[in-house]
Amino acid sequence: MRRDLSAVMLAAMVIVASSGVGSASEAGKPNIVLLVADDLGHADLGFQGARDIPTPHLDALAASGVKFTNGYVSGPYCSPTRAGLLTGRYQQRFGHEFNGGGPGAAGGVPFGLPTSQTTIADRLKAAGYVTGLVGKWHLGGAPQFHPQKRGFDEFFGFLGGAHTYFAGKSTDIYRGTKLIEEPTYLTDAFAREAVSFIDRHKEAPFFLELAFNAVHTPMDATSERVARFASIADPTRRTYAAMLSALDDAVGAVLDKLRASGLEENTLIVFFSDNGGPTMLGTTINGSSNAPFRGSKRTTLEGGIHVPFVASWKGKLPAGKVYDQPVIQLDVLPTALAAAGVPPQPDWNLDGVNLLPYLTGAETKAPHDTLFWRLGDQAAIRRGDWKLVRYDATLDTPGATSNPRTAHATPFRLYNLAEDQGETRDRSADYPDKAKELLASWEDWSRQLATPLWGQGGPAAQAKN
Repeated sequence: MRRDLSAVMLAAMVIVASSGVGSASEAGKPNIVLLVADDLGHADLGFQGARDIPTPHLDALAASGVKFTNGYVSGPYCSPTRAGLLTGRYQQRFGHEFNGGGPGAAGGVPFGLPTSQTTIADRLKAAGYVTGLVGKWHLGGAPQFHPQKRGFDEFFGFLGGAHTYFAGKSTDIYRGTKLIEEPTYLTDAFAREAVSFIDRHKEAPFFLELAFNAVHTPMDATSERVARFASIADPTRRTYAAMLSALDDAVGAVLDKLRASGLEENTLIVFFSDNGGPTMLGTTINGSSNAPFRGSKRTTLEGGIHVPFVASWKGKLPAGKVYDQPVIQLDVLPTALAAAGVPPQPDWNLDGVNLLPYLTGAETKAPHDTLFWRLGDQAAIRRGDWKLVRYDATLDTPGATSNPRTAHATPFRLYNLAEDQGETRDRSADYPDKAKELLASWEDWSRQLATPLWGQGGPAAQAKN
């Protein structure tokens, strides 16, 4: 659809305070594209240093914008991260602390992003955007949680936490609310649908979330792509490389469509992974690598929460910039709203920050003084270079298998990430006052949080996906 003149004029008058970018231009509000990978290892992209898996399209995206060396997510696994992304709030504030699968709270609370929460799609739709989700949802399968009830005009994908990539193995792919048969390798199908969405809505401001299930298990890859990686000896890593190559191809298709449609300079693109790679026994191991970090998906060590993260907006954000201050996926919502000219309201109680002024240099301080994590008994707080963390104790026993029904957490340990990014040297005995300071801050934050709506009991109740 084509915007009318009054809407364009109104958009042109909106100025985002202090950012220097993100105000609606005379051409209209920018498009916003979110690219979310699933279970991607920190070290597995070319721009992150990978040498065995070429990712030319993601590398080009990183070169065109800002690469965050300290990009985080608020959840060590899938659904909580997505709940935080869509709301701009720590998901523990509204009880979405765990994946579904654990016991419900009193009264049998159904699993899904609570309907009390307003999503980024809701807010952008109210601002005149066409909104679409392609890919993985994992925020509830009941009708009240369906993406098209949560602000998305269009949906193509699946509702659960994992899905096969090949036709014939499953029949729960949806177009809107209708089940369909999808014959195409799923990552390629998602690319097709994302390109179609852009093509159909290129005349209007649009918000597109392309939420890949790649590179989450099952380990499904096309034979043609597997053949590209014959030099990788480990068969799991070889299949993982093929799956990641498909994801990179899909990103390339989206970037090509934006360029061919003349939208490249009017589109804010953000890419990140929903958590670190699953590398410890007991998780959905996929052949990923989180080097140089210790830990895995489903842990509060860096390997579980420190992820590849990129933002690109040609002509508005500096190309080739490396940004070292910590940011988090909660920042995506306020950043996108600022780009769209939508000022946040105090009663939204956002935890995320508009990153635009920080990335352009208009603001020189760090976006966040402190970041927090909680997943049952696991916990973490980062302030500056210091991190206090309590994590799945299974990681301290080589070869042990983490069981979400029986796992327990370590005592709190203090690490200085500037000198020990692998979190191997506990400094709590050397800096007891720093440990006490961080623990007090974490406890103050934790007291503000809601009781988990499902999966209570810490790691013992975590769902595997």
